[in-house]
Amino acid sequence: MEVVNLTGSSPERGHDPDALWLVGCGSMAGAMVQGWRTAGLDLSRTAAIRPSGTPVEGVRTVRSIGEAGVAPGVALLGFKPQKLGDIAPELSAAIDERTIVLSMLAGVELATLRARLPSAAAIVRIMPNLPVSIRRGVVAVFGEELEAASRNRVAALLVPLGFVAWCDREAELGAVGSVAGAGPAYVARFIAALAAAGEGKGLNPQLALTVARETVLGTGWLAAATGEPMDEIVRGVKSPNGTTEAGLAVLDAELPDLVERTIAAAGRRAAELAAEARGIDSPVTPL
Repeated sequence: MEVVNLTGSSPERGHDPDALWLVGCGSMAGAMVQGWRTAGLDLSRTAAIRPSGTPVEGVRTVRSIGEAGVAPGVALLGFKPQKLGDIAPELSAAIDERTIVLSMLAGVELATLRARLPSAAAIVRIMPNLPVSIRRGVVAVFGEELEAASRNRVAALLVPLGFVAWCDREAELGAVGSVAGAGPAYVARFIAALAAAGEGKGLNPQLALTVARETVLGTGWLAAATGEPMDEIVRGVKSPNGTTEAGLAVLDAELPDLVERTIAAAGRRAAELAAEARGIDSPVTPL
């Protein structure tokens, strides 16, 4: 996500319930904008606040909070978590008691956000993943209790992007995020490894990558379309003492532990980010 160093004059007084601010618009917020544009959402009242001024397609782009206009109905936080302390004072002064804050700041807990942004009407944490850009994403949601109109406003923004998981506990949000948020990167690594194995069998690189990619896409689509348990799909592929079973003997011995350690490492980093946001020294040097 983009590093934001926001400066500028105070915004006009007033409130626009239909306005959406993207406070920082890096890769994830940009993916959401792409998904919204594909879905045909009206983004004419949306402002992307980017100190670089780099335009965001389909969205009015400004360099500072002061240029964004009156207090918005929704403010989406998409900057680096470590910048919260720098940005929060100006942002808190610019929003009002009718503004819903949606935070994508990894590891920054609800209590920390509320302490930093006391003027917000409600604060909701969301954890989307990259496929929101094609409206096939997963978005975990957890936050303060919303009135029906506010919940509908949030849903109207998130539902067009894919599967929305409303969580009952903040820990549940973290659990969904640890799988879905970073999951596309892990799946991409698996596709690359599968393609490399194909190259090792003599396939040209482009064909190997296409075969690996389409195999993963087709399997995921099959699983979603049929609702079958993963073991059923495995049983449909393997035969006793066959080639698939021989390969699974290797994969099953290593994959579960590898994935568990991968998710645990991501979880530890999320805990460190939360501690940093609370102002507590982290045992590991921040990234």
